[in-house]
Amino acid sequence: MMDDLTGFQRDLLTVIAGLEEPNGLEIKSEMEHYYESTINHGRLYPNLDTLVDQSLVAKTKQDERTNAYHLTESGASLLETRRDWESQYVDLEAD
Repeated sequence: MMDDLTGFQRDLLTVIAGLEEPNGLEIKSEMEHYYESTINHGRLYPNLDTLVDQSLVAKTKQDERTNAYHLTESGASLLETRRDWESQYVDLEAD
């Protein structure tokens, strides 16, 4: 299923995994820091919705206007599989 995701969506999974129940603005801020550019709502929220639709991320109400996001077991498993795959090719401890 990882091959169905864009790089941006994989990065969203990583950011969500690294934060505790982040809301959209927290995710947006982290992504902007990493990408060093503005991430508009029209890019962020449809991609978050795609991850929710694929059951990789769960969305809950934080308050009337704000949603919180967290990885599902499927999302966490997918990230772990990706990390294992990457580690076959990238050995950062070799230096």
